[in-house]
Amino acid sequence: MNEDELRKLGWRVRPRRSAAGDHRPGRITFDERGNAIYTWNDELLDEDSAEGECARRHALAHPGLAIVEDDPDPNGPIRHNPNGLRFGYNPYESGLLVKKERRPKRDLRALSKWIEMKRRLSQQPPDED
Repeated sequence: MNEDELRKLGWRVRPRRSAAGDHRPGRITFDERGNAIYTWNDELLDEDSAEGECARRHALAHPGLAIVEDDPDPNGPIRHNPNGLRFGYNPYESGLLVKKERRPKRDLRALSKWIEMKRRLSQQPPDED
């Protein structure tokens, strides 16, 4: 199908970026068993030295990403996890699970006595002095 026929069907046609403008440090290839492996384009990136490691880090660096330590301080305070009770319990990242404070129970006998007393007072004729 050509571009005009695809547009008639409602498909949007976008041109692909050329491979010449794509400066990737390597590509994914497959070995004889069919396993995916990453092959570096530059010999310096393929070296097992400190210089090669530095070059690989520089080649794979992305300005929007940063390396952050994920392990919390074992002696630090326990974090609160407000979603832990609602979405499920993960024992490895549970944090402190805090339930909502319950209201005290009402004494229904005292309530019924109060209602009965109000009825009696409303049925009594007013005292005249």
